[in-house]
Amino acid sequence: MHEIICPHCNTAFTIDEAGYADIATQVRDREFDKALRDQLALAEREKVSAIALVEAQVTSRLTDEAAKLAIEIERLKEELKASDEATKAAVDLAALKAANELREEAVRKDTEIERLKAELKSSDVSMQLALTQAVSDVSKERDDLARDLAAKDTERQLLESTLRDKYTAELAARDEQVAYYRDLKAKLSTKMVGESLEQHCEIEFNQLRAAGFPRAYFEKDNDARSGSKGDYIFRDHDEAGTEFISIMFEMKNESDATATKKKNEDFFKELDKDRREKGCEYAVLVSLLEPDNELYNVGIVDVSHRYPKMYVVRPQFFIPIITLLRNAAQSTLEYRTELARVQEQNLDITNFERELETFKTGFARNYDLASRKFKTAIDEIDKTIDHLQKTKDALLGSENNLRLANNKADDLTIKKLTKGNPTMAAKFAEAADDAALGDES
Repeated sequence: MHEIICPHCNTAFTIDEAGYADIATQVRDREFDKALRDQLALAEREKVSAIALVEAQVTSRLTDEAAKLAIEIERLKEELKASDEATKAAVDLAALKAANELREEAVRKDTEIERLKAELKSSDVSMQLALTQAVSDVSKERDDLARDLAAKDTERQLLESTLRDKYTAELAARDEQVAYYRDLKAKLSTKMVGESLEQHCEIEFNQLRAAGFPRAYFEKDNDARSGSKGDYIFRDHDEAGTEFISIMFEMKNESDATATKKKNEDFFKELDKDRREKGCEYAVLVSLLEPDNELYNVGIVDVSHRYPKMYVVRPQFFIPIITLLRNAAQSTLEYRTELARVQEQNLDITNFERELETFKTGFARNYDLASRKFKTAIDEIDKTIDHLQKTKDALLGSENNLRLANNKADDLTIKKLTKGNPTMAAKFAEAADDAALGDES
């Protein structure tokens, strides 16, 4: 039993164990509910505060990074104003790409924060751990984003530097070439320009002849028997003396003072004709015509769609075109040698097959003649055999008749002769008696 004092009237009363336990349970449950509500309210306030703090931090950092990136982009744009249009386009594209990626990342982060806030509002106290993990993930992703931005910035700077160096080098080389040929044209007269270009190409080749083309032939084409001729013919051979490459060259130039300007295509037909008449595999036009035509200024131009195996080059590509065509042909030399060997083998096989066919034809004719005579002899033998068979059959028939006649003669007796003939029987009996009497006497 337990004694309980009422807190209002100070009256004492006693209750049993069951009643006391029930009251204690009610008190405990009330205190627990109150403590639980207090903890949940505290957790909810902390949760809201944490979300607001994370959101503010992420938003602030993304805003700062976007501002820094925008400032950096503006600075780069100011620095690159003096560069060419290709470099500006590459930098603007890289900056726009980085800004777009940053905006997409910020939108994705905002979406992720909103999703986490919605999840946290519907969760209980245990979701605090998930919130902590989410904050850690956001921080990690933020760090990854910062590293990606740094890497992209480095890549952009490298691309900018590469493009600037590339275009600077190309522009410098182009300026040098333009200055060289402008100076060359200024010094040449209309009468001498073509000949000077030929001399330039010949000197360029002779400088490399001993080292690069020891067995090559490169001389002026002086054979005009067909009515026209090219400028130079290049031929190269292997160690066995087999020619594996041949090129017909035509050099064309004109001074700026020339009234009638020629075009490169004006010489294609005649160059192709010279190539075929002189037995050359390729045709190359080395030209300074049409100096403003970008088609011929970019490098080696293949015009084989007009005429087979024909190219147009500027003088600076004279040696490269020879090297390219020579190396390509030299790589096929082994196949050409093998093809020649196979062709020789095919020729030997053809001769063998022709001789074999001649032998077969003669043998077949003789065999046919012998076969016909042999058949005639066999037919005669068959006729003789048939005749002998008939004679044999006749002889066998005669033997049978003689045998029958002999059998009939053997079966003939006095008794058979006198059977049914009493007169002859009496005569034979009388003769037999006379013979018996004669024997007795």
